[in-house]
Amino acid sequence: MVGMSGAYGGHSNGGESRAPKAAVVVGAPPPEMEMEMAGAMGVVHKVAAQPAQSTASKMKGKVKETFFPDDPFRSFKGQPLRAQWVMAARYLFPVLEWLPGYSLSLFKSDLVAGLTIASLAIPQGISYAKLANLPPIIGLYSSFVPPLVYAVLGSSRDLAVGPVSIASLIMGSMLRQAVSPSAEPMLFLQLAFTSTFFAGLVQASLGILRLGFIIDFLSKATLVGFMAGAAIIVSLQQLKALLGIVHFTTQMGIVPVMASVFQHTNESIRWPRFFWISACAPLASVIVSTLLVFLFKAQNHGISIIGSLKCGLNRPSWDKLLFDPTYLGLTMKTGLVTGIISLTEGVAVGRTFASLKDYQVDGNKEMMAIGLMNIVGSCTSCYVTTGAFSRSAVNHNAGCKTAMSNVVMALTVMVTLLFLMPLFVYTPNVVLGAIIIAAVIGLIDLPAAYNIWKMDKMDFLVCLCAFAGVIFISVQEGLAIAVGISIFRVLMQITRPRMMIQGNIKGTDIYRNLHQYKEAQRVPGFLILTVEAPINFANTNYLNERTKRWIEDESSSGNKQTELRVVILDLSAVPAIDTSGIAFLIDLKKSTEKHGLELVLVNPTGEVMEKIQRANDAHDHFRPDCLYLTTGEAIASLSGFAKMATP
Repeated sequence: MVGMSGAYGGHSNGGESRAPKAAVVVGAPPPEMEMEMAGAMGVVHKVAAQPAQSTASKMKGKVKETFFPDDPFRSFKGQPLRAQWVMAARYLFPVLEWLPGYSLSLFKSDLVAGLTIASLAIPQGISYAKLANLPPIIGLYSSFVPPLVYAVLGSSRDLAVGPVSIASLIMGSMLRQAVSPSAEPMLFLQLAFTSTFFAGLVQASLGILRLGFIIDFLSKATLVGFMAGAAIIVSLQQLKALLGIVHFTTQMGIVPVMASVFQHTNESIRWPRFFWISACAPLASVIVSTLLVFLFKAQNHGISIIGSLKCGLNRPSWDKLLFDPTYLGLTMKTGLVTGIISLTEGVAVGRTFASLKDYQVDGNKEMMAIGLMNIVGSCTSCYVTTGAFSRSAVNHNAGCKTAMSNVVMALTVMVTLLFLMPLFVYTPNVVLGAIIIAAVIGLIDLPAAYNIWKMDKMDFLVCLCAFAGVIFISVQEGLAIAVGISIFRVLMQITRPRMMIQGNIKGTDIYRNLHQYKEAQRVPGFLILTVEAPINFANTNYLNERTKRWIEDESSSGNKQTELRVVILDLSAVPAIDTSGIAFLIDLKKSTEKHGLELVLVNPTGEVMEKIQRANDAHDHFRPDCLYLTTGEAIASLSGFAKMATP
């Protein structure tokens, strides 16, 4: 470049003079821009490389940031050994954090909250077990042992644990594809326990291995659409109980469900006289409807009832876990899907209520707690459980203070299992169906869907695909479609990164996107490009084609005053680069030189600068006069030397 032997006083890094290069005439900037440049020419800052680190240190840092971004053991530093053991015990068993300081006033609040959520958990447990095609007693078992485990291992004060509708629906529908719950009830029960075991294993593994970021692929848009579609499917499935249809479809799509309703109109469809009672609180509905059925002998007039339930606590079920190769694939697949869905719901609910009370919930500890809870549950006659939103909302509003509310709920369920089971003999199934509908309707979040539509149309498409997939195909296929679209969108953002042309904001040394800032002006003779993404093998071809197209467009303008002479690539927003990215920069440098242009790089970040230096060790591709700290300094320096060299 004429009149410029370097950006640092005309010398190379070693301080030796270099012969000037062939002249490069850059068009003169506007007068007000020249003033800014003239002031900046006096000082040109050097682009510094990050401090040297060994490969082991770099790997250690990357592993720490990937798997331990919260640095959970930072409080251990500088503590005596005894204190570290105490802190480790509290970390593994969060109950030790609040139990030593537990007081009577806290217990009063937790007692009220525990009894309140028990009144909801008992009817919901029975209902959700039927939704999963399991015996009703399994739902109550699942509201007894898992809450006790979570109270010891969980870090949320508000999460109320038990069966949930979506996981129940998915487990029932997936297992029913291979085994009929009515023809082979014991085999179906074994598969349910085994699926729960694998669900817990997946959940605990994600927490122990610090892989919680995997569940982040279930975006908010995916969950909103999925939950809404599942809520409608769950509600439609309850038409069997509400209408008294005996021969009902086992498929989950809206078309076969509605076809089943209209094809069996010849069956005895009886609307119970006291259907309005289901609008009341779930437990009140169960009590009143059970009493009415008993008094009026409604079971003799076409009203389906639960039937006899045995008293007693959970029976061990580890001997019922079935690892037969015939069904192993099915149970692992069911466990994976239900585990991820229930884990996502539980962690999201826990964080939601934690933010309301301004305390932190450790996502990885929650995964371990929920996973171990389900592993223990699978060995004690329980199926998949997690933190339910409806139950947790009741727990929060009832004034819970600690996880002791889960213990109170579990003890209440225990009393029910020991002494009150005969009272549920006459509970009508229609009320259980109404309870499920009342619980899942709240999962249809129209305001959230509207906000997604306003915020991001692509996100809304993901939401819509999840909803339509669940409604018209099946729950698991709908979820897979939505996740696939979300991953495809992420891949598109990686392979087609945002790249833009920048201009100078008049009267300043600030350079911004020309399309975003209308007051930004092009700098004659300069093409200022910026990339806002990592540069890697997945996007180098796109960046190369995009850059060359812009250069061709600028070069073909034909205006001598604004003829392109310098291409500036701003790397401020490029956090990382790989070998393909370095190869792209080298090829771009050679290509611009062939066309008589100069390529300079602005503000490469630490990792990018380090790899540029390594590339320079073999071949001096990027000399110091090609590297600038800011776009303003680059333009000021290049324009000044160009003007000095112009006759």
